[in-house]
Amino acid sequence: MDLTRMREAKDLSPLEEALVERLTTVIDPELGIDLVNLGLIYRADLTQEGVLKVLMTLTTPMCPLADVLIEDLNLAFEDLEEVKEVEVTLTFDPPWTLDKLSRYAKIALGVF
Repeated sequence: MDLTRMREAKDLSPLEEALVERLTTVIDPELGIDLVNLGLIYRADLTQEGVLKVLMTLTTPMCPLADVLIEDLNLAFEDLEEVKEVEVTLTFDPPWTLDKLSRYAKIALGVF
């Protein structure tokens, strides 16, 4: 499931809805906004084996909170029985830009 499907929440299965709900609980501690609305999660796919594969980026390659965000992602799914493991892959292609912010995030951050 890509970022657009996560944000639009259309035609999601109950499990996909639960995954999106958990993803939106992971808050960037510096910005106070969740990773989905920041546009940092590019994809999240659950394999048949229960591995949640998250492809994400950071606002900057030198982000000092990368380990914190990855740990928070793991914690967000620790009690969802369908998810046995969270596997996070960081990418910087494409790089994150302000264009990836949701409308909500733009309003919250004063970016128009």
